[in-house]
Amino acid sequence: MQEITEYPVQVFYDGSCSLCTAKMAFYREKEKKGRLVFVDISAPSFDATLYDMPLAAFMYEMHAIDRWGEVYRGVDAFRVIWQALPSSLWYGLLGTLVSLPGIHFLARLVYRTIAGMRKLLPKSHGACPDGTCSLGRAKASR
Repeated sequence: MQEITEYPVQVFYDGSCSLCTAKMAFYREKEKKGRLVFVDISAPSFDATLYDMPLAAFMYEMHAIDRWGEVYRGVDAFRVIWQALPSSLWYGLLGTLVSLPGIHFLARLVYRTIAGMRKLLPKSHGACPDGTCSLGRAKASR
């Protein structure tokens, strides 16, 4: 796990997921220094091939990619987001805390559980007109 993140970081999230959209709106409001760039992978204009990854991989779990191409997935993507919010002592501490080996393992289990239930959550208004939301239902290969 890389300790130093090179900002700006692109944060890839499923805009068709109401929980995902709400969390990213919250982080977007908190982060004012341009350290995070939010990318909605459910948007028709999103092209996963630009990142040499299938869309299903993006839909399976949240991704963040820093300026040098380092890829962070799941809990590690959240850690990068939290550490990008330096004005918030709480999020900085949380980002450091989930880096600890035992806690990191537990956080990954919690993330997998929530991510697995994501398909059961209400969709965002107007989401999935082309059926891309269903791509996240099967485990994607990396």
